[in-house]
Amino acid sequence: MHYIVETARSFDQAAAALDAAVRAHQFGVLHVHDLGATLRGKGIDFDEQCKVFEVCNPGQAAKVLAADMRMNMALPCRISVYTEKGRTFIGMIRPQPMLGMLSKDPALAPIAAQVEDATMQMIDEAAR
Repeated sequence: MHYIVETARSFDQAAAALDAAVRAHQFGVLHVHDLGATLRGKGIDFDEQCKVFEVCNPGQAAKVLAADMRMNMALPCRISVYTEKGRTFIGMIRPQPMLGMLSKDPALAPIAAQVEDATMQMIDEAAR
């Protein structure tokens, strides 16, 4: 269900590399949520780092919505860069099983496969 890759890069290096990889694959970065900073800003003791990138390819998103409008709740795709016990990871929930659980429309399968392939490549490139 998840695709997670450990990287030797620092948290900041991995986040910058992911941003570049997303754009290189013709996806856009819609927003980056800095969950670690948000939690710390609310007075919560949180030692880890975590940025969640909302990414989207408008053409693929339009196809998903045309097949099943309810899938708007699963969009955009999210890729996270995070630390855990001194190690840095980049990961996501895989689009194919997620959309497969949310809709039985067979038109979604090839779209989800294409998006999953592209986002896995982005993660792999950012982790190198």
